[in-house]
Amino acid sequence: MHRLGPVNDPRIFFTMTAPSAFKDLTDHRAAVRAAAAKALGSSLSAEALPALIAVLNDEHTRVRIEAAHSLGKIGDAGAGPALVPLLCDRDTGVRLAAMVALGKIKDRSALEPLIACLHDRDMQVRVGAIETLAVIGDARATGPIRTLLQDRFSDVRESAQRAIAKLSRK
Repeated sequence: MHRLGPVNDPRIFFTMTAPSAFKDLTDHRAAVRAAAAKALGSSLSAEALPALIAVLNDEHTRVRIEAAHSLGKIGDAGAGPALVPLLCDRDTGVRLAAMVALGKIKDRSALEPLIACLHDRDMQVRVGAIETLAVIGDARATGPIRTLLQDRFSDVRESAQRAIAKLSRK
């Protein structure tokens, strides 16, 4: 077996089969676990859900991010409850990956936790929460999003305006 490159190395997808990807989720190297999570997402198989959900608690940020992205790619609503706790992760990238995945799943049960993210200290997370709430499309998010029209960052204000317009069309 040859050594795997970085997570974005395209050789991974040609050399990693689903059985080895499941096995590699438990490898001692974080880069291998992250690559395995990414490969399982590319499979688009709901069979990968339990294994991907299990690594959402991995100690390494990259593994949690890849697992969240993969769960979003697979698109199974059963992943929603496992993704919601990542909205409070210490890492901004993990929080954003969870938001993207929840948006792809269109998990309405994540509405309240996403609304709570509108008050995150990180501007990118606030924008991510706004965009995810707009994708989910629940009009109950309009009021909380409206409060961000006064945010000090123009990116947040502009995202809020777009989201409110989108939600008002539903």
